[in-house]
Amino acid sequence: MTSATPASKTTRIFIWIAVILGGLAIVYAISMSTMMSRVGNAPADLDYSTTQESDNGLYRVSYKAATGTIPVNQMHEWTLHIENADGEPVEDATISVDGDMPQHGQGLPTSPRVTEYLGNGDYRVEGLKFQMGGWWLMDFTITANGQTDAVHFNMLLK
Repeated sequence: MTSATPASKTTRIFIWIAVILGGLAIVYAISMSTMMSRVGNAPADLDYSTTQESDNGLYRVSYKAATGTIPVNQMHEWTLHIENADGEPVEDATISVDGDMPQHGQGLPTSPRVTEYLGNGDYRVEGLKFQMGGWWLMDFTITANGQTDAVHFNMLLK
């Protein structure tokens, strides 16, 4: 019976470590590929308008990124414009902000919020950052004059 030399034991350990790490790298690559292929396949019937009516029709809301187009992986801000159903600017609303990638299961990496009422139904939203391209859904819950409603914006970022 031959006994293994310390060098051969060390070699076998390194080989096993390399096999395990290689297997993990393959699993990671496959899962990332699957995840990224799902991100590119947003439903075909999504409305990407920058103006939307709220769920219950209380508000008509639009947004505009300060940078013109929405950047990926950069902090930026929006101006959110809110009107009531009669087209009058909504003053002094309380607005919560949320967003995520519906197919990716990933939320925003920041906590955007409304920081200032600018007048004439315009609100500054700061702290926005989208860390990757793909389908994003932004949600705003608006409370004004004792009425609450939500509005949603689909975006397909490149």
